[in-house]
Amino acid sequence: MKGLFNSKKSPKKHSPADSVDNSQRNNHSYQSHQSHPSHQSHQNLTSSSQAQPNSANSEPSSPVKQPQPHPQPHTHTQSSSSSTAPRPPPKKPSSSSSSSAARPSARPASPAQREQPKSRSSRSFGRHSTDPGSSRRHKIDPNTHPLNLPPEEIKRLSRLSASAMSTRSSIDKMDVDKENSAVPPSSPPAPQQQSSFSVPISSPTNGVKNGSPTKEEEGPAPPPHRSNPSSPVPTDAEEAELHKADGNKAFKQKDYKRAIAEYTSAIQLMPDEPTYLSNRAAANMSDARYGAALDDCLQAVKLDPTNPKFLLRLARIYTALGRPEEAMTTFARIHPPASAKDMAAAKEMQHHFRAAQDALERGTSGSMVLHALDQAEKLLGVGAGKPRKWQLMRGNAYLKMGGMNALGEAQNVAMAILRQNSQDPEALVLRGRALYAQGENDKAVQHFRKALSCDPDFKDAVKWLRTVQKLDRMKEEGNADYKAGRWQAALDKYSAALEVDPTNRGINSKLLQNRALCRLKLKQYDVAIADCERAISLDSTYMKARKTKANAFGQAERWEDAVREWKSLQELDPEDRTIAKEIRKAELELKKSQRKDYYKILGVAKDADDATIKKAYRKLAIIHHPDKNRDDAAAAERFKDIGEAYETLSDPQYVPNM
Repeated sequence: MKGLFNSKKSPKKHSPADSVDNSQRNNHSYQSHQSHPSHQSHQNLTSSSQAQPNSANSEPSSPVKQPQPHPQPHTHTQSSSSSTAPRPPPKKPSSSSSSSAARPSARPASPAQREQPKSRSSRSFGRHSTDPGSSRRHKIDPNTHPLNLPPEEIKRLSRLSASAMSTRSSIDKMDVDKENSAVPPSSPPAPQQQSSFSVPISSPTNGVKNGSPTKEEEGPAPPPHRSNPSSPVPTDAEEAELHKADGNKAFKQKDYKRAIAEYTSAIQLMPDEPTYLSNRAAANMSDARYGAALDDCLQAVKLDPTNPKFLLRLARIYTALGRPEEAMTTFARIHPPASAKDMAAAKEMQHHFRAAQDALERGTSGSMVLHALDQAEKLLGVGAGKPRKWQLMRGNAYLKMGGMNALGEAQNVAMAILRQNSQDPEALVLRGRALYAQGENDKAVQHFRKALSCDPDFKDAVKWLRTVQKLDRMKEEGNADYKAGRWQAALDKYSAALEVDPTNRGINSKLLQNRALCRLKLKQYDVAIADCERAISLDSTYMKARKTKANAFGQAERWEDAVREWKSLQELDPEDRTIAKEIRKAELELKKSQRKDYYKILGVAKDADDATIKKAYRKLAIIHHPDKNRDDAAAAERFKDIGEAYETLSDPQYVPNM
């Protein structure tokens, strides 16, 4: 062994087949020595005695030049020379021969005989470490590999192998000592590159020489491959399952983004597997991505239409998005039916939504619509946006309420929808209606026309555009008649305009105020006051209608009502100085009215002439004479006032209080 690892590189390279052949022959030779020890001892002594006369002058028969002798004679060159001259395999020396070979006189005569220790030392690196003898080799089943033997057999063979290795080591050590003692040390040889050691088991021929194995060179059968030594390439389905498992783990950890990524990888490998789509829908839903969740779940249901788990998840997504009708339809497809707890949210949302629709269609208070929508929105998914349809209903409810604040809220709703889609025709009509209710008809017409450009068949846009245009035309015609002093014609135009759109509180309040002005010109004070009150009921902040009403009270000589109305106006707008002036004037007229008004007693105008005053007196005196009104105690007092009025007004020096 020691000489084998320190051997020098031989000048001639040998093929792997030759090395394997030499190793096999040496192994066979070793087995023969083990089988016949007596024959080995006899032959060794004979060869030793024959080699002594020629030991000094013998040369190797190999044509390759041998290196200088040195203390470690085991080289590949000697193995090569032995392979060129075929001879019987060397015999293992007995204990007696080994002791005699230790003396100088027992030195081998030729290099061929000196290479016997080399073959013995290389036998320890033979292929069959568990075959110390030829007899044991035939006991092993060639179809059974040692790694596949029972554990007890493996332990037994390991003990035999260990004992054989120890025996070989002692033999090799004895041979090396024998050769070192027989060969005296000489001058150090020329330095040569040490050859690399190669074990015969690594030969690519696997014990086969020239591609044709012999019976002696055949090794045991290779072990059966119970498993593939290399890692198998996973299929797409296996990789998809791994991604799904990772996604499930991330979902449980509430890492929804990573879960979505894992499920996406699984879907890319297996795009037609509905389970992966449903799992990604659940992750998207938990991450408040309801639109993506709906798409995934719809695709999963399309691939597996009867899966109750997929249908239940789809119904929940519809509920979270504010689509209760579709959720209830999906619940109806589940068999066995879903539990009442699963359907409770969808049913409640459906109830509130229908209540809002009914209130809006019946024309009831807009606040009822808003309350129903607020209750339905509480059932939306966390982070889900309000459905567009619900927003439009809320905007229409604000229009129905009609106040300035409500109209502003309606515009805000419309603008929120238009930020997401500036070409939404319904949102454009909603904002146009809010502008129209606020009296900004020109801007309203622009929005209606833009909605028609987005959808030429949108009936609501056509309807409201025609309504606004008709109202504008009739209002302009009434204003023209009023300016021209055609009071009755103007009054008729305003009355017709009021019939065009009874729901428009803002426009109708203005039309009523204009008609009240026409009635004041026609001295229809009480009807004018009624128009003003209707206008104020439609728009409580309409200051111009309030002022017209106060003036109507004054012209009707209802000074107490006039003073009260002007003071209420002053509270609403304390910065208006004209209101304070009107209050002082009404209070003065109120004081005058508290004195006796002779013109009023006689029932004549303050600009009446004497003849008119005398005629009125005679008529009233006959009516209220006490003799004709014996049962009326106040008749005498009225008759007295009539006479006093006639005397006062008939006096040329009387100056009336104007």
